[in-house]
Amino acid sequence: MTQPATAEGLLAWTPGSGLARGLAADTRLLAADSWLLRDGLVRGFERHRARFERACADCGAPPTGQLTEFWRDMTTALPRTGTWFPRVELVRGSLQLRLLLRHAPELAPEVRVWAAGQPDPRTVPRRKGPDLDVLARVRQRAAGQGAEEAVLIAPSGLVLEGSSSSLLWWEDDTLCSPPTRLPLLPGVTLGLIQERATATGVQLAQRERTLEELEGREVWLVNALHGIRPVVAWEGRPMEAGPAMRAEEWRKWLDDIMEPLPNT
Repeated sequence: MTQPATAEGLLAWTPGSGLARGLAADTRLLAADSWLLRDGLVRGFERHRARFERACADCGAPPTGQLTEFWRDMTTALPRTGTWFPRVELVRGSLQLRLLLRHAPELAPEVRVWAAGQPDPRTVPRRKGPDLDVLARVRQRAAGQGAEEAVLIAPSGLVLEGSSSSLLWWEDDTLCSPPTRLPLLPGVTLGLIQERATATGVQLAQRERTLEELEGREVWLVNALHGIRPVVAWEGRPMEAGPAMRAEEWRKWLDDIMEPLPNT
């Protein structure tokens, strides 16, 4: 029977047998999903499950019954103490389901962004997994410019999202995002924020913008690990970051909606 894990590592799943320590024989991913786990608390857990299952379905991957069994075993194996950044994976070739247990890196309340305008290098932008390696290389280049993130742009010059984050910004009292017709990953944290905006009467809008048009605005990069990170500097381009007037309140709200992992 699967028990909560206590150490980092890769766990490979076998139907009927559960999770066991595995070897990273094949690191090419068809699908993946990850989230922040703090002392057994997580936000949007079922949304991550739904996104991962949709990604697996896109690949013609394991049948629904196996995915259900894997998710149950994976949830049981997640640690209930400490701060973690686990990732579920569907591997190319073998179509094996896996759980990668990782301690969470230090969480950042803000972000410096390389504003060179990286052409989108992804091959499957709407599915998390296949492009994680190439996006990691984009972040490495950003780090060389003194930044933690980079903004991906479409061939038209329109902003899309960060290399590991969804993009939001404020225009007066309107919370804006790129149009969903563009090649964007459906962000779990993005969805939670937009739902809260709707519930509290904050106007939402989808708007086409270039990087230059974000100058001086309050811009957020949001993801499951860090939550909301306001952009405090644009590196590599003479752009000024706008003051983060709203971020602190929304960050607190995101922390407050973390919930215990479900019992399995």
